[in-house]
Amino acid sequence: MSTIVVVRKGQTACIAADTLTTFGDTRLDNTLDRNHSKIQTFGKTHMGIVGSAAHSLVTERAFNDKELAADFSSREASFDTLIRLHPILKENYFLNSKDADEDPYETSQIDAVFVNPNGIFGLFSLREVYEYTRYWAVGSGACYALGAMHAVYDRYKSARDIARAGAEAGATFDTSSQLPLTFKTVRLRESGKQ
Repeated sequence: MSTIVVVRKGQTACIAADTLTTFGDTRLDNTLDRNHSKIQTFGKTHMGIVGSAAHSLVTERAFNDKELAADFSSREASFDTLIRLHPILKENYFLNSKDADEDPYETSQIDAVFVNPNGIFGLFSLREVYEYTRYWAVGSGACYALGAMHAVYDRYKSARDIARAGAEAGATFDTSSQLPLTFKTVRLRESGKQ
């Protein structure tokens, strides 16, 4: 699947991701995949999405559509974007929104983390949106990444170094993640300082 992390420290935020794509037991590494970066940019937002490989093209098209008016500037704006996105995913991209029978809502099948000048965030398949104060990770390597970032957060000075530690731990221990990593770093707005 993936290891994608977001970190904020001081006046910067960073997203880091591994570069391996898997299809069951088949691995497509960065040397064979021209579009191996899992970080997509929408305006001032850098987002890493886990799950189906199809999500990359679908979200690229959908989030860049001016009619959607994608806005990831806050938790509330991101939620409103996801509400507008869901019928588009179903109608234009043939999303299978059925997951478990006990789910209270239809699923978008998308989990992601993102950074922008307003902070670090996560969005999840039932349209949950979280704003994080220090760090978070998604993907099959997330548990390794979270442990590594927890261990170094107070010792490392830069968001990028903390993100590297997390994503490298995921790539080291998770069989569906692999080096090299890709990074995007943004400067946080003054009101977003940690």
